Amino acid sequence: MEYVESAGTRACIFCDPEPPRPDRERLILHRSAAVQVLLNRFPYAPGHLLVAPLLHEGRLSALGSEVRSELMQRISDSAEILEKVYGSEGMNIGANQGAAAGAGFADHLHFHLVPRWAGDTNFMTVVGELRVIPKHLERILEELEPHFRELSS
Repeated sequence: MEYVESAGTRACIFCDPEPPRPDRERLILHRSAAVQVLLNRFPYAPGHLLVAPLLHEGRLSALGSEVRSELMQRISDSAEILEKVYGSEGMNIGANQGAAAGAGFADHLHFHLVPRWAGDTNFMTVVGELRVIPKHLERILEELEPHFRELSS
């Protein structure tokens, strides 16, 4: 609840914090000169990833063509990794551009990748407005790290 109530007052999760913190602590799986991939700390499903440019911009059109190209490449790579590691049968991929569209960090564009499986929606999310994640974030991080390390090399 503290996280929800702090909306608008918290630092951007996609920008480097002061003082600096290790990427692993921030759940960052991959970082290049222009783009980062990280686990969503409040996932809708196991493996829910966020892909964001390092540049603090809220609009896709504000990014240069090279950054947009790399952003799309990392989204594609991330989807492949999730399919490989978790056998996801589908994927929700999208961005909420602007606060009116539901963006929690409207000033920093980011894409969500949510792996999906047939029959994965349950009553907890629909009725109880709760999310049930069968794996701890640390375990998911450990399972995905080796695959994202390959992107960096």
